[in-house]
Amino acid sequence: MPFYEDLVAATRAERAALMDVAQLRDGLAGHITAAGYVDYLTQAYHHVRHTVPLLRMARDLLGHRPLLAAALDEYIEEEHGHERWVLTDIEAVGANAAQAALSAPRPATAAMVRHVYESIGNINPVCVFGMVFVLEGTSVALATRGAAAIQASLDLPDSAFTYLNSHGELDQEHLRFFARLMNAIDDPADQRAIVAMAREMYRLFADLFRSIDLGVRDAA
Repeated sequence: MPFYEDLVAATRAERAALMDVAQLRDGLAGHITAAGYVDYLTQAYHHVRHTVPLLRMARDLLGHRPLLAAALDEYIEEEHGHERWVLTDIEAVGANAAQAALSAPRPATAAMVRHVYESIGNINPVCVFGMVFVLEGTSVALATRGAAAIQASLDLPDSAFTYLNSHGELDQEHLRFFARLMNAIDDPADQRAIVAMAREMYRLFADLFRSIDLGVRDAA
């Protein structure tokens, strides 16, 4: 079985657990307040702003592996500046983006970011692709759908959904590229590191969503 298919199969339980988080299900149904959407965006900012530094860290450690280095260069170029999209969305909702940027991340958000830094630096930098798998795969599955539900529920402008809509669109092609890349990785240690990171990222991402106060409203 190609490694990408192995990765999908090996993380099925953790992915299902993420999808079962109440805050995620409520967000996809549009049962949140504007303040709840801002709370989500604020935590998104606190992890998205680390995406490029994490990719660069792994790139520095994998410079001797041309295929992986080139892939990381592409990801770095694509992900550059996305944290500013999140802040723009916060402003479009009518909240204070500067205040959100200066706030402290929730412990769950900080734990997720810290785990990736430590794993890249201390275990195997190839594990960064486990992070990419979870974040991009989740975006493809949920971002555009969630944006549509929230926008319809809260009657917010298109300018409040730059981050979600852009990721839902961009990551479709990214995921196809990612599958081809994973199928080129044949070292068992690398494969184990990617699977381990993906499993833990699903768990930590679920904790991040559980920490968000979506201000759930009763469904109409």
